[in-house]
Amino acid sequence: ATLVGQSRPGAILRHASHMADRFGLVLPATLPPGAVEAEVGRLSGAALARRAETSVAPRESCRSWNGTALLPRAALLAAILAVLAAAGPAGLLGLACAWAVLTLAASTLLRIAALTATLRPPPPEPPPPVLAHLPVVSVIVALHRESGIAARLIRRLGRLDYPRDRLEILLAVEADDRATRAALEQAGLPGWMRIVVVPDGFPRTKPRALNYALNHCRGTIIGVYDAEDAPEADQIARVVARFAARGPGVACLQGQLDYYNPRVNWLSRCFTIEYAAWFRVILPGIARLGLPVPLGGTTLFFRRDTLEELGGWDAHNVTEDADLGIRLARHGYRTELIDTVTGEEANCRLVPWVKQRSRWIKGFMLTWIVHMREPGLLWRQLGPCGFAGFQVMFLGSVSQALLAPVQWSFWLLVLDLPHPLAPYLPPGVLTALVGLFLLSEAAGIAVGLVGLARTRHRLSRLWVPTLHFYHPLAALAAWKAAWELLTRPFWWDKTAHGLFDTSAAQTLPAGGPPSVPD
Repeated sequence: ATLVGQSRPGAILRHASHMADRFGLVLPATLPPGAVEAEVGRLSGAALARRAETSVAPRESCRSWNGTALLPRAALLAAILAVLAAAGPAGLLGLACAWAVLTLAASTLLRIAALTATLRPPPPEPPPPVLAHLPVVSVIVALHRESGIAARLIRRLGRLDYPRDRLEILLAVEADDRATRAALEQAGLPGWMRIVVVPDGFPRTKPRALNYALNHCRGTIIGVYDAEDAPEADQIARVVARFAARGPGVACLQGQLDYYNPRVNWLSRCFTIEYAAWFRVILPGIARLGLPVPLGGTTLFFRRDTLEELGGWDAHNVTEDADLGIRLARHGYRTELIDTVTGEEANCRLVPWVKQRSRWIKGFMLTWIVHMREPGLLWRQLGPCGFAGFQVMFLGSVSQALLAPVQWSFWLLVLDLPHPLAPYLPPGVLTALVGLFLLSEAAGIAVGLVGLARTRHRLSRLWVPTLHFYHPLAALAAWKAAWELLTRPFWWDKTAHGLFDTSAAQTLPAGGPPSVPD
């Protein structure tokens, strides 16, 4: 007989026939929790870690990007621009202004289209199917230096009401992060949660940890949460029902993200409104328009076979979520938004906000570079509308952040102050520019108001127009991202969690965040 160790009673039964064909008589032996994962890590951890770093096809990964090699070219380009600016400042500024205005117009049209699509009555939902057998769902939570909120994470995830024998939570922790592992062990992990130790390697990013943990999942549906998440109790059940109601063409479901600490300060209020607009208006509208959906980093659920077909996440991309959303669309799969909420902690300190936003913008830069390696192929895969939407969402948003100071210069014209382009602008151009700026501002306020109205936050609507002073902060983040694209493209500027957590955030009731007037 062959003695086979198992950490979960009955696990061997799923492979009994296969084992019998290979080994003959098989006898099960029960091992302590985590023993099998530890042995797999000892024997194959290095190989699995290398595979986690290179699982995505080279043509769709940014791992070959070498920003340092481009530094001399970037310096030469900067010198040329400086000479042109000195020789003919009006010409160079005119080109920058033209591109800034063009991308602003495209972004405004996309927002209006997404808002219009979102406000349309949704198509009737089919009745939820009756499932004879519930699928196993595996949820991965990548943790790094999160010892301070480990206990809160366990309590929040413990509220999920999906059957425990059909649900598993994998807590992916870096090998040298002993503090987080100790905190998780002291929190008293239930049997359906377990720690997966991610071996050392490069790059040390969330997508690399997700790829490694995927090897240890047994579910046919794979979910992703962040360390500070507080999901609704019935979230997994809703996801399973939606996947069952849809065909295999729907490979990903994106939940709605919200904040459970929106009233800390002005920055947290603006961040909350921005998230409400993005996850309740823009993304649903983009999905309804049939455009590729840039995913958020959490409350994501995938069909496992599709996720593995695409190679999982790009370990080198610091916005692995948005990149994966584009790859799903390129390969013909659809993403849908699902009406379930996960609470998060708003990043409401200025310097950490800029660092976090710079990582997002850097990832958008890398994602655009990767997918534009073969523009013709991208056009054929996404179609004309999808290709245009991709350009606006990635190139357009990055351009808007980088060229924000150029747009601010138009205030000189509005205030009748000297501007280098004033002598060259034909009559009526200034009026058209003011009209575009007002239309863009109105579209932003409308999207913010609709998004905020779809949350349970009772924030005053008067906060929405103040985003006019919030969005320019992204200019600082964009220039930081551009420098890091050349010097540290794969560096993950981590955000600290648990700093502005409140007692109300320990659990998030079904239906969304608590309702408190502002």
